[in-house]
Amino acid sequence: MELNIRSNYRYAIACPTSMGVRITPENRMAVHNSDRFILQATSAESNVLNVTSSLGNECLVLTKFVKGSPIAEFIKSQLRARNIRFEGIDVDQGGPWGYRHQFNIADSGFGSRAPRVWNDRAGEVGCTLSADEFDTERIFGQEGVGMLHISGLIAAMSHDTTRFCLDMAKAAKAHGTLVSFDLNHRATFWKGREEELAEAFHQIASIADVLVGNEEDFQLCLGFKGPEAGGKDLTSKIENFKAMISEVKEKYSNAKVFATTLRQVISANEHLWGCLLLADGEWSVVEPRPICVMDRIGGGDGFTGGLLHGLISGWEPEKCLQFGWASGVLAASSLKDYAEPADEKQVWDIYAGNARVQR
Repeated sequence: MELNIRSNYRYAIACPTSMGVRITPENRMAVHNSDRFILQATSAESNVLNVTSSLGNECLVLTKFVKGSPIAEFIKSQLRARNIRFEGIDVDQGGPWGYRHQFNIADSGFGSRAPRVWNDRAGEVGCTLSADEFDTERIFGQEGVGMLHISGLIAAMSHDTTRFCLDMAKAAKAHGTLVSFDLNHRATFWKGREEELAEAFHQIASIADVLVGNEEDFQLCLGFKGPEAGGKDLTSKIENFKAMISEVKEKYSNAKVFATTLRQVISANEHLWGCLLLADGEWSVVEPRPICVMDRIGGGDGFTGGLLHGLISGWEPEKCLQFGWASGVLAASSLKDYAEPADEKQVWDIYAGNARVQR
């Protein structure tokens, strides 16, 4: 593959992120009629790191914490347990109406009852992240990072985080670190900031080595029109995405890898799941096939995490895509919103459809 991964680094993957907690009902109940909940530390970006960190590679989140907060301590403890290091200053809460960490309140749905997610992010400390809070020369230059992963969620969250992601991407590239960018459009984050964010996303995409996103992400984040014709079935989506990426590749020639997932919801418990990737001028496709779903949230992050693990490991494109597909399935088979593989074999068994008992 054309990617040139630096040979010496401490952290396989690093990411800018705003950490929070996710609360989900037990036993697949809905939020509004449950009285027992599971608590976990979460962010879209740290979820991506979790695949390669679970497989023994040290990873790093660049974030911010509320000083003295038990929620902050809970997040730090969970990150340590997941082999994810963290850097970020602790800031005073500033009273009951000051800073805090986000709450993500979600249920997994069941059968014909769709999952529901409610984000409670007012006063989120991560909205104030700034590059001058980090020693980028030490992190990227002396210690070294194989790949910096940026999500469109943190990049669009606030004026400060937009600038922070741009600064981190530039610092990473200056030290030979690859940049991965998952466009991940979120309409509520873009409202009223369309022009500003379109320019910022263009700048990040211009220096990214890996671009991940569905057809709509490329349209809404980077301004591509996409093909005029085509239905909503997965076969049409594959052809539409291929046609669009030919235009994307021409405009963002620095990128060497382009990828997306394909999903059709049969019920909350069953999806058709596939993915495709362009690298070295060749398309690799995992045709959509039925998967069982325990909790769909984080499946896309699992896919990206598995894909990046393969890229960091120097695998061939098709193998990277297959591992990404199976990592997404692994995330969807858990009530947590990230994939947590025991080893690579577990992931490959998922891809092979081998669910026989392991003794």
